[in-house]
Amino acid sequence: MTVNGELITQLGAKADPDRDEISLDGKPIEPGQDKLYVLLNKPTGYTSTRFDRFAKNTVMELVDTIGTYLYPVGRLDVDTSGLMVLTNDGDFAQLIMHPSHQIEKTYVAEVHGKINAEALNALERGIELDDGPTAPAKVHLISYSPETDISKVELIIHEGRKRQVRRMLAAVGHRVVKLARVRLGDLDLKGVPEGQYRFLTQKEVSRLKKLATPKTTKKDPGAR
Repeated sequence: MTVNGELITQLGAKADPDRDEISLDGKPIEPGQDKLYVLLNKPTGYTSTRFDRFAKNTVMELVDTIGTYLYPVGRLDVDTSGLMVLTNDGDFAQLIMHPSHQIEKTYVAEVHGKINAEALNALERGIELDDGPTAPAKVHLISYSPETDISKVELIIHEGRKRQVRRMLAAVGHRVVKLARVRLGDLDLKGVPEGQYRFLTQKEVSRLKKLATPKTTKKDPGAR
């Protein structure tokens, strides 16, 4: 985001849309523009960006009937499906995407082979990747099919590194064959078929903001 031509990177920076020139991805934001928040069930094969000249399809094609400038809040890999949020609210996007804010993201992965307890425990403790160790995750085995030799596992993380879930599972010896994000905080995909979207309610938006806002420790008034 830029304000009066200056790139803004500080969380919580203020701007007045009636006086300042505010742009996102080079496109001006009009004063008084209604803020929209969209939950999309992204299919595989769609790139999570506004524009990519190398992409066959982008998620913007799935929401083009809205007729308002939107942009993705975070990304999902082109070969990952599931829950995404798009908005035209820059402050909301910055808050949700900030790496220090721990909104839980729930994924369901199907992988080759049977995941044993040792691998599940390693994922829960944290995995050493080439860009550093991951934070502890919540993990459990949903099912295993001997016929297909496929395990289905749920992982809950709050980080958002590139292809993180795939790399975590590969690190314990299991290649992902299918991956979907099924929850973001309290949001899920109930009632939203793949490739479709719905608007978030104000209550849902407020709840996401609350989850993303850093918690402050209250001082004990009796402490000295």
